[in-house]
Amino acid sequence: MSQFRFARISLILAALGLNAVPTLLTSAHAQAAPPAAAAKSDSVRAEIFKLLDPAKVNPMLAAKQYAELRANITASEAFASLTPYEVYVINRNKLALGHATGNNPMAIAALEQVISSGRLDAKEKLDFIEALGGTYYNAKNFPKAIEMFKLHQKESGMPEKTRPVLTRIYIESEDFASAKVELENTIAAADKAGTKPSMNDLHLLAASADKLKDTALYAATLDRLITLYPSEKYWNDALRRMTRKPGFADRLRLDAYRLQMDTVKVMEETQYLDMAERAMQIAYFVEAKQVMDAGFAAGKLGTGKDAAEHKQIQSKANKGAAEDTKTIDASEAGAHKPKTGTPLVNLGYTYVTMGQFDKGIDLMNKGIAKGGLKNPEDAKLRLGVAYAKAGKKDEALKIFQTIKGTDGTAELARYWTMHVNAPAVAAAPAPAK
Repeated sequence: MSQFRFARISLILAALGLNAVPTLLTSAHAQAAPPAAAAKSDSVRAEIFKLLDPAKVNPMLAAKQYAELRANITASEAFASLTPYEVYVINRNKLALGHATGNNPMAIAALEQVISSGRLDAKEKLDFIEALGGTYYNAKNFPKAIEMFKLHQKESGMPEKTRPVLTRIYIESEDFASAKVELENTIAAADKAGTKPSMNDLHLLAASADKLKDTALYAATLDRLITLYPSEKYWNDALRRMTRKPGFADRLRLDAYRLQMDTVKVMEETQYLDMAERAMQIAYFVEAKQVMDAGFAAGKLGTGKDAAEHKQIQSKANKGAAEDTKTIDASEAGAHKPKTGTPLVNLGYTYVTMGQFDKGIDLMNKGIAKGGLKNPEDAKLRLGVAYAKAGKKDEALKIFQTIKGTDGTAELARYWTMHVNAPAVAAAPAPAK
């Protein structure tokens, strides 16, 4: 943020700085004796014209003869009884010199005088107000910059034009409450227009909400980022926050890892290990093997001081997966016998981990229909995941929409819905400055 510069100042001053002033400043006009006061008010004395003749001043600026131009301006200011128009012309020259030399105090004073001169049309006045706001910003006078941009919003009737720079000023000055208001207005305008809010605006709104400890706004904005601009960074943040919420059931931790594995390319060492251990605890050895293989392939496992332990866990997962692959078909008859549908659901999901989606989904549906489940919403969640992994988007979404609960199942279903509907995961964006 500290490197941001208000680039439009150069464009505004190039278009409206010195060159726009001398239309009345010709030697013939300057030397003529105007018959009316109105004409006199729009003329300068020949002596001042000699000092500020644009045909001389512009080459001075181009040649960086700033000291000579400054001397001419000072000499012009020394004349007695300067007319309002002469003051105006002098200030336009001071503005050009101040901008060229980076003399912010001179440029600011000249801009203020030009704006208050009453000689600018409505568009010119707005451009100069914008330039003054930008000059104040570059001088780090944030209160005055804000005042000018607010004035521009009021007089232009187009607050959206200066919202981006106002937002940046508020963030740089750590006024996150005001930044939040501007960002919310910007995003609301995009929504109303039927266009996507920019990723940067949403990112800045989330950052402002975080600074303000507005957890509800942060979560809502993070959800929009995941929906519109999915990235590993945003998914990791959302799932970390979800699992740390009070009331999130520990039994759903494996389900959260499953979503994380589906939305990010690489997890952390501890996450791979925890996920594999949890999968093996409930006899999902094929899934545990897949997790350990992914951790080794990503370079997160098999190295460092715990490499031997990693290999032991991998060996255990491999052995269990090989055994399950041999015996799974023989397990189906036994899964039908109990009064509860839990064995069918579990066996069905094992088939899903093996890539046998149709077989697995069929058994899971039968288990859910049989009933007697301790946590029926968990079973529906995993059935929805099975449909999603099988590429059956519509069926997955229908299941996710039916899931209720305050222990994390409904939130997991909501995030799975966002994932199924979202575009491909993008690379993590660089933090906004």
